[in-house]
Amino acid sequence: MSTSQIVHLLGGSRILGEVRDPIEMAHAVRRGLPWAAFEALVAALAISQAELAATLHIRARTLSRRKDAGKLEAMESDRLFRLARVFAHAVEVFEATERARDWLESENRALGGQRPLALLDTDAGAREVDDVLGRIEHGIFG
Repeated sequence: MSTSQIVHLLGGSRILGEVRDPIEMAHAVRRGLPWAAFEALVAALAISQAELAATLHIRARTLSRRKDAGKLEAMESDRLFRLARVFAHAVEVFEATERARDWLESENRALGGQRPLALLDTDAGAREVDDVLGRIEHGIFG
């Protein structure tokens, strides 16, 4: 997946500005991504703000403060980026946003019966989800 695919899921250049490569993305994440990037990913995933916030381990009151401030903190931005990166990978593998969403929301035997989306709250879980996507991409289903 490319940086441009991830930027697109986070609202595009209108929200993130000109982020053309992973280094620029790292700088944007460190500065804190705009609140609108959170909203863009909510729309792309077709889930509620509460569900995305729970996946990112952001409490409701904190989420309200971030909305008022207009941006997320660096650690929250990193988690949002990670989720967008894995979602972009899923879209690439399944060649359709809707199919990627369905896969992320469905229980998966390769992930111990858990929904891939539920594992994206940690780097370790995201790596496992990426690994399963890589196996699907290469036709290895076992």
